[in-house]
Amino acid sequence: MQERGADSDRRIGRRALLIGGAVAAVGSAALAREELTRLYWRLPGVRRPRVEGAVDFGGARWVAASEANFRWADRPDDYGIDMVVIHVTQGDLASAVEAFEDPGHQAAAHYIVGRDGGVTQMIRELDVAFHAGNRAYNERSVGIEHEGFVDRPEDFTDAMYEASARLTARICARYGVPVDRDHIIGHVEVPGTDHTDPGEHWDWDRYLRLVEEARAASA
Repeated sequence: MQERGADSDRRIGRRALLIGGAVAAVGSAALAREELTRLYWRLPGVRRPRVEGAVDFGGARWVAASEANFRWADRPDDYGIDMVVIHVTQGDLASAVEAFEDPGHQAAAHYIVGRDGGVTQMIRELDVAFHAGNRAYNERSVGIEHEGFVDRPEDFTDAMYEASARLTARICARYGVPVDRDHIIGHVEVPGTDHTDPGEHWDWDRYLRLVEEARAASA
């Protein structure tokens, strides 16, 4: 599950101001337009146009997370994506959806995969979900929750593994993310977190094999 309030600082940083100054100094209209466009979409509260209810993974159900639980963005143009973070909900699907819809929760993942293999998308991959408890990792990753509890291996069903692997394979293909344990990680591996998910019962060897097979099948 996610940590609350770990990505609440939405101010424009010094880097943005320095880039603006550099653009003005260069005096190139083309460069200025490109850089200012990129900076514009990084302003707090700016919402890049998108199709309401659209999903990034075919067959996913769309349920919108509260805007308090993510940051509008334009990934991968403003923040590159090179990682997938695996979570476990520590609860059922309905309670996870309810939590991510709650503005007071201050955390949410892009996706939730159910025990039955159903996929619910709550945040677009364009946007920065508050899921990892580490701002830099939030900006560079897609977060996938899995319905269940870390101490109940029976919750990790065949349907869940297979659906999640197809989802991760599509994410990896879309952004050029390597299919390995350096780039597909558990929440427990995020620096600074005190979470333990997905736990010792998550079968990483099986999961990576399924991701590789799904990616090869869709190539």
